[in-house]
Amino acid sequence: QVQLVESGGGLVQAGGSLRLSCAASGSTISSYTMGWFRQAPGKEREFVGTISWSRGNTYYADSVKGRFTISRDNAKNTVYLQMNNLKPEDTADYYCAARSGVLRATTPKQYDYWGQGTQVTVSS
Repeated sequence: QVQLVESGGGLVQAGGSLRLSCAASGSTISSYTMGWFRQAPGKEREFVGTISWSRGNTYYADSVKGRFTISRDNAKNTVYLQMNNLKPEDTADYYCAARSGVLRATTPKQYDYWGQGTQVTVSS
């Protein structure tokens, strides 16, 4: 079992930055793949990006590429989502997720564990 807790959401003006954190606990996650997703009201959960815990390889959705960066801190068992140049369309609840194994997983059903989410609101 893996427990995930997100933090760092809030209200920011367009063009601003936020850094979300996802603290992982439970099973050894060194072989896990971590993902970030977001869900706006009335919309389906959308892939944002993913990182392999062991290798640090990242992959991003086109909508955030060049603006968002995923990183991890092995010592803290924490994954980060650095969001720069935020746009109003980035407004959503953001979730981190985990699955065992190294895989470029881009759909929610490919992940086994989820955090509770953190809200990000970008004002214009």
